Amino acid sequence: MNLLLQNIRTLLVRELHTMGREIELFPDDASIWSIPPGIANPAGGLSLHCCGNLKHYIGAKLGGTGYVRDRNAEFGDRVATRADLRTNIDETIAVIEAVVPMLALEMLDTPFPEQVGGETLITRTFLLHLCTHLAFHVGQMGYLRRILTGDPTTSGAISLKAIGL
Repeated sequence: MNLLLQNIRTLLVRELHTMGREIELFPDDASIWSIPPGIANPAGGLSLHCCGNLKHYIGAKLGGTGYVRDRNAEFGDRVATRADLRTNIDETIAVIEAVVPMLALEMLDTPFPEQVGGETLITRTFLLHLCTHLAFHVGQMGYLRRILTGDPTTSGAISLKAIGL
């Protein structure tokens, strides 16, 4: 596998594992749906959004998995438990682990097979965007958890050990 693809896979999987730890650090199922004033999305919704995003763009669009995204449910569903979210995260990791290694190097410099936000993006650029998008939302989840619970426990985000450094 190409080094860039290997790094993308490693970063996505690291962030998804961190997301799982963030979800587990919430004290109960209700707290993953709590939001303080001024915040639009609870941690549970961010988790559903990130997993749906990756299952759609990497799984369905690049891997042909057949996954059908329901973006409205990602932001509207507020009934999943921490265990449900953890299962969804694990399923997303499996998609990343299965699809990214099979991607052809030549594909990186071609347009991504779907416009995103009305834009045509080169696949390499969009895959890097997906890494930063995921990391951004995982960071939001960490701060949200700390604000809601008062618990400063770290989830071990951005571990260099997890990427082999």
